[in-house]
Amino acid sequence: MALRELFAFAGLCLALASPAPAQASGPDEAAAPDTARHAAWSALLKEYVAPGPDGVNRFDYAALKADSEDRAALERYIAGYESLDFDKLGRDAAFAAWANLYNAVTVRHILERYPLGSIRDGYLFGGPWKDVTVIADGEEISLDAIEHDVLRVKWDDPRVHYAVNCASIGCPDLLNRAWTGETLDTDLDAAARAYVNHPRGVTVRENGTLKVSRIYKWFREDFGGSDDGVIAHLRQYADADLRPALAGDVRIRGHQYDWSLNDVEG
Repeated sequence: MALRELFAFAGLCLALASPAPAQASGPDEAAAPDTARHAAWSALLKEYVAPGPDGVNRFDYAALKADSEDRAALERYIAGYESLDFDKLGRDAAFAAWANLYNAVTVRHILERYPLGSIRDGYLFGGPWKDVTVIADGEEISLDAIEHDVLRVKWDDPRVHYAVNCASIGCPDLLNRAWTGETLDTDLDAAARAYVNHPRGVTVRENGTLKVSRIYKWFREDFGGSDDGVIAHLRQYADADLRPALAGDVRIRGHQYDWSLNDVEG
């Protein structure tokens, strides 16, 4: 199905799911099923996200920037959050909506500045997260507040860090489909496993010590508050190849993070 046909289908789903006609392809109907509410964002992700040869999902920012109709679809999707009543959503659906909004606004921010080498370009310290804002549920909110004041506080779940994407190679993948409440728990576990078992999440040194993502240092309190807590978290999601290296008295002896843009290569 062509991308523009998917947007049309998303509008039809919203119309069928709500007693009032759908007005846009954004998530403006709290009663709509998540698959319909986020269909426009899923269609964009399916079109522009693809795995790179290093196993990291890449986004084709240049292609989306060149397509005015798809950029307009992104704007409509984000605009749909202006009147979305999060209080009417279930807990999982609300998490999915906030995470999708964060990721969509991040993509829009990159498009506004593209081409660039990193989301942190132009910042000596930190990045744009407090400066980039959006209207959601009738109020202005920053990317920083979505992550740290909403998702981390209200859900208190370390898997938040696998849901939001900062447009960087070192970050957990931006999926090729939207988060939805219907499959949230399963999808968050899958995202955690994908990151933990990729070298940018955990690298086992020759001496058996670990070099792990700086995410586990920056937000250590979310992962048990200590290196032992981080390692326990890693064991929970480690696949068979990694699990033996995490057994016993293993130690973290380094951290890593690549702020390069998660752009398509070449």
